[in-house]
Amino acid sequence: MSMSLGPLLLVFVLGLVVIPPTLAENERYKKFLTQHYDAHPGGRDDRYCNKIMDERELTSPCKEVNTFVHDTKNNIKAICGEKGSPYGDDLRISNNPFQVTTCKHSGGSPRPPCEYRASKGFRYIVIGCEDGWPVHFDESIINA
Repeated sequence: MSMSLGPLLLVFVLGLVVIPPTLAENERYKKFLTQHYDAHPGGRDDRYCNKIMDERELTSPCKEVNTFVHDTKNNIKAICGEKGSPYGDDLRISNNPFQVTTCKHSGGSPRPPCEYRASKGFRYIVIGCEDGWPVHFDESIINA
């Protein structure tokens, strides 16, 4: 039985065209999770910030400010859909506040070891989404 390579080659080439954006999108989402997601924080104090910033490799150089959202991935992702509203240009704001911890570099050298101060609370969060996936944390707004 003889089979033409034409259809297989076409499927392979189409796969090369379609797969890279999906992989890149997943990489941006994974980076978002690494930088801003921590479902089960321990302490949420200065020691927590120093530890998680180091573990997540956000200290070379010392990142000035970074916020961690403490909720489920699905609840955060839902901001890109029905649980969020348009905000500014191409951003979404959560309809409800989220528990967050913001870690701020407390000065000194931009090189490790980095020292951070923690602030915690419930805040509306503003994120950037691509194809329904969170890929950028923009800011958090204090729930007044």
